[in-house]
Amino acid sequence: MTTISFTGHKTDIMQDIIEKAANIKLVIFDVDGVLTDGSLFYGDDGQEYKAFNSRDGHGIKMLKKYDVEIGIITGRTSQVVEHRVRNLGITHVYQGQLDKLPAFEELIARLDVNPEQCAYVGDDVVDLPIMSRVGLAIAVQDAHPFVKKHAHWITPSGGGRGAARDVCELLIEARGKLEQELESYL
Repeated sequence: MTTISFTGHKTDIMQDIIEKAANIKLVIFDVDGVLTDGSLFYGDDGQEYKAFNSRDGHGIKMLKKYDVEIGIITGRTSQVVEHRVRNLGITHVYQGQLDKLPAFEELIARLDVNPEQCAYVGDDVVDLPIMSRVGLAIAVQDAHPFVKKHAHWITPSGGGRGAARDVCELLIEARGKLEQELESYL
């Protein structure tokens, strides 16, 4: 089994990302295209289905041990998302946010964190208003090229295929605890 090594090649750029990540107190994820691969499945009855990556979920559970708040801001509204966030213990959830910025402003005010202490993970242009304001803007590997152009960091994995786990491990590594966290499973 291999893990992503963030410290193996500490270029100046990666060192800057690790430093930004060390200051993060709140990470916010989009859903479609970030926690999922962006595909939407509908049954004949109109029921919506989404596929979530179990390793992403475990990464979120690991990250919660390190006093990082987890938030969700998504443009769509879905009962499937409600089930997933409940399973992961995520309480800061904003669905149906066609304009995501007001939800972001409300969340940081409620948690009393400043934008520089926030990371946002997105994949499409609707995510850019928040990405342009946070301390660590992250695009998933298969994000729109314009979004990737405006990100501080691009995950090695695609949306719904390990990108959230990449983010969680980056934030844990920035706290100097990734190796210890992973070895705790031996």
